[in-house]
Amino acid sequence: MLKIKKNDTVQVLKGKDAGKNGKVVMIDGAKKRALVEGLNMHTKHRRQTRQDQQGGIVHIEAPIPLANLMVICKHCNQPSRVGFNTSKDNVKNRICKKCKEVM
Repeated sequence: MLKIKKNDTVQVLKGKDAGKNGKVVMIDGAKKRALVEGLNMHTKHRRQTRQDQQGGIVHIEAPIPLANLMVICKHCNQPSRVGFNTSKDNVKNRICKKCKEVM
């Protein structure tokens, strides 16, 4: 089970965008990478393939390894590790390791 999910707010720990925050757009569980909105931007040269499409240099987001991301807790507003807790009705919840609140 992955500790980071889609629509989580995360902070980048390593790389050129270290210390920046962003929202997770997509998770690739097989490769253990995440696409974060507005971070890890790369340039790509695109050819015009249709009449209505614009060709040229395009800036796109590249995936970041999950090991380089940390979830920001909504309660304590700090990057924290994620743990799991089972509630009384046998539902598995993600919890913040700092403030012990359900994410």
